[in-house]
Amino acid sequence: MQTFAFQSATSVADAARAAKDADTKLIAGGQSLLGAMRLGLATPATVVDLGGIADLKGITVTATTVTIGAMTTHAAVAASAEVAKAIPALAFLAGNIGDRQVRNRGTIGGSLANNDPAACYPAGVLGLGATVNTDRRSIAADDFFKGLYQTALADGEIITSVSFPIPARAGWEKFKQPASRFSLVGVFVSQGPAGVRVAVTGAGAGVIRVAALEAKLEAAWSPAACDGVVIPAKGLNADLHGSAEYRASLIPVLAARAVGAS
Repeated sequence: MQTFAFQSATSVADAARAAKDADTKLIAGGQSLLGAMRLGLATPATVVDLGGIADLKGITVTATTVTIGAMTTHAAVAASAEVAKAIPALAFLAGNIGDRQVRNRGTIGGSLANNDPAACYPAGVLGLGATVNTDRRSIAADDFFKGLYQTALADGEIITSVSFPIPARAGWEKFKQPASRFSLVGVFVSQGPAGVRVAVTGAGAGVIRVAALEAKLEAAWSPAACDGVVIPAKGLNADLHGSAEYRASLIPVLAARAVGAS
């Protein structure tokens, strides 16, 4: 790993000022950035830690919304009784990210800003129709994810929190890669204020919605509604863990299981 300067931000404004420098990287939990630095894929001159900014941590639950601070760890979301009561599927998702070390270091903001194509949180955010709040604006989930490791965030823009509308029903299922515990395919389903949403991670270059499954579940919210839905394999991932066809076949199966668990 190359040498670099290390700073701790004391406020969002402090971090935003530092982030204006193109040679500076912000670090949340560090689960992705440090690995990239070790491989020489990221070479920042300065790393600014967001861990000391209290305003970026915490969970607030109202009658209609769950809002999670960007620096809130996966473990904290999984352990929250309020989240488990309001959106059980979201707590379940957080509790099954990676291993214990990852859950205690990784953060929701870091996961979304990195937008790994097999990460779990993007499916929860898109599947629930959440809103990503930054130091500059609020971005609807449908507008936030732009492709492989790409988001709508501008240079230096900082995620401050994520607001989830509380659904009537929601479920999450993933077929994990056993070594990394990333989703080979993961499916988040919800029936809420904006109707039925089905979001899939791990199958393509980024998280996607599946209109065919949404239409079937809009007509009848039941596992059986997913039977017979054929997902095209074209454009899906193929690697040593599974072909595009295999991933395509997993999507309706996992969707049915998620509906059954909702």
